[in-house]
Amino acid sequence: MQASFVQKQQFDVKMNPQVYLSIKIMELPLVDLREKIDEELGRNPALEILNDPSADSYNEPEPPPTDIEEYFETSSDSGFIRSGQSGREASDNHHQFIEGVLTRPETLQQHLLWQLQLEPIDDAFRAVATTLIQNLDDNGFHKEQPEMLFNEGEIPSCLPQAIQLVQSLDPVGCCTSDFRESLTVQIKLLYDVPHYMECSLDCLELFEKGKFSMAAKKMNCKTEDARSCYSLIKKLSPFPGRRFATTEIRFVIPDIQVVRIDGSLSVVINNEVLPSLGINPFFKKIDSKKQKKGKDASYNRPVQQFVRQNVKEARFFIHSISMRKQTLKMVASAILEFQRPFFDSGPQHLVPLTLSDIAEELGIHETTVSRAANGKYMQTEWGIFEMRYFFTNSISGTGSGGSNFSKGGVKAIITELVKEDNQSLSDQDIVGLLEQRGISIARRTVAKYRKELDLGSSYSRKRE
Repeated sequence: MQASFVQKQQFDVKMNPQVYLSIKIMELPLVDLREKIDEELGRNPALEILNDPSADSYNEPEPPPTDIEEYFETSSDSGFIRSGQSGREASDNHHQFIEGVLTRPETLQQHLLWQLQLEPIDDAFRAVATTLIQNLDDNGFHKEQPEMLFNEGEIPSCLPQAIQLVQSLDPVGCCTSDFRESLTVQIKLLYDVPHYMECSLDCLELFEKGKFSMAAKKMNCKTEDARSCYSLIKKLSPFPGRRFATTEIRFVIPDIQVVRIDGSLSVVINNEVLPSLGINPFFKKIDSKKQKKGKDASYNRPVQQFVRQNVKEARFFIHSISMRKQTLKMVASAILEFQRPFFDSGPQHLVPLTLSDIAEELGIHETTVSRAANGKYMQTEWGIFEMRYFFTNSISGTGSGGSNFSKGGVKAIITELVKEDNQSLSDQDIVGLLEQRGISIARRTVAKYRKELDLGSSYSRKRE
């Protein structure tokens, strides 16, 4: 074999960090953008808040220092601060730590491990049970099968007993593979349950359809006993670990508001959540001066480079937020024009609209429209809607060039028909009512839309 050199031409596309930041800011919903701004304020000392409508009036900002050495000594940047913390900062951190400890919710693992400490078992058995508990997800189910948690050939003999012990702890039914096994465990641990209760889980589909007589035959019991079994199952928890889930509840805050002023609709950007940002005057002063060498030790080259870099990043960050607002308002205004029947008359009049329609109208790329609309919400006279809600194909599936009736609009009409009906319309009845409005779709399509809307069948609605 002989070594040889081969000349190869290759093109690499690398994204500028500033462009990447601009794209990420465009994608962020309002709440996440506020968090990003707070993060940037803590990172970049050249960035400051000029006006914050959401801030409390009693939080008066401290006046900026007048001396550059004093500023950098008290800066949060590790390159210019002295080691250690001030007394007030240390005290604040201490209080935050204490508050975090006092308010941190108990996890599923902590709750189970606390109970395990009270069990009269040996250390080896306790270690196996602890491993099982640490392997549980938020539902209380195995992340990995228990046998996979131990080396091959070293599976402890007490593993089945350890699984049974964890399953019996509160909440009952954890340490299982899925909701069906969890319900089975919970039923077995109940007192004074009839023998046919154990096979009741095989009849869940029959129970949901109200076919209790068929379920009774399968369970070899009376119809009333089958009803009692179903009532008992509904009291059990198929996902026992969820009540310990620590998922944070987040509220929807609309980025856009469509208001009617003097009879005409207008798009208004929500400025009540985001603060107005600017450049710190102290940094701006240093950045604008051209210091001569050796004139002032406080204005040495490393300091100037630090200041200028942070001022540059702060200006681009402010520009990116401004571009986000402009693009979002343009997209929202275009949606308003295309979906004017919706804003005038309601969700039933939603018309077909695609990303390409907005992109062509504004002269921008479809991905830009997608980023601007994704995760953003619009407040209207008819409620708060995600901006992606207004992009919907026609019922023929050909986009805005097809039928005049959009999928979203037809869904809204079906919801209205079901809510207004007192006799539980069947899917075929809905097809007939839609045809009266000039909307021709198949019964299976109605059934598909009804399931997507989480509307029960006519039988289940009658039972309700």
